[in-house]
Amino acid sequence: MDLQLHGRVAAVAAASKGLGKAVALAMLQEGARVAICSRDPARIQAAAEDLRAATNGEVFPIVADLTTVEGCQHFIRSTVDHYDKLDILVTNAGGPPSGPADSFDDSAWQAALALNLLSTVRMVSEALPYLKGSDQGRVIAITSISAKQPLNNLVLSNATRAGVIGYIKTLANELGHTGITFNAVLPGWTRTARVDELLQNLAKARGLTPEQVEAGITAAIPARRMGRPDEFAAVVTFLASGRASYLNGVALQIDGGLSQSLL
Repeated sequence: MDLQLHGRVAAVAAASKGLGKAVALAMLQEGARVAICSRDPARIQAAAEDLRAATNGEVFPIVADLTTVEGCQHFIRSTVDHYDKLDILVTNAGGPPSGPADSFDDSAWQAALALNLLSTVRMVSEALPYLKGSDQGRVIAITSISAKQPLNNLVLSNATRAGVIGYIKTLANELGHTGITFNAVLPGWTRTARVDELLQNLAKARGLTPEQVEAGITAAIPARRMGRPDEFAAVVTFLASGRASYLNGVALQIDGGLSQSLL
């Protein structure tokens, strides 16, 4: 199937590692030109070199702090300045700290909102004029299964990522007539460095080993395993494609069947 991504320009946020980097790789493999960002100059440059070596594709690394207005604007404007257009925006950011619901003060909540919700709003706001000029405008927000099925010890993620879904669905409703599609993807337990960190934290809190915690998690997943980043990236790449032109306002869980809610 031709995904109609050859020559398209995609801005993939927080793509120096993990799910963001996997998405950038998958889009490059389909012929897209990709801009990636991180706040760490060495890390984003190394990621760009890895991606070029793997695909021989066009990768533009950008240093940007997505917790700030200026960082979000810089990421989008630099992408457009470099490629002269923008077709696809994948919003993404690292996860906020884990911990019990009553353990965070106001500053922690403010930081989580800036990291996960406001970064999405700011990137989309900056990108909209360019996406409206594309005949294949796409916004895909990477959130978490915790937005649909809250996870223990992750109150900051549960709350802020749910806000992202509300925002994306509102955009789909109000701006669907522009031809841009707005969708959210909700990764479940997917093997990344972030998940390894969460397993360590959960193990410490429960007096278990990370292996025991993982066994308990995977026992509840119908697939009986955690996902792979490339499996997640394949779904995002399809949503970015020309073939997904009538998918709009979706909050799509990619979790091996973990969340079984009817809504």
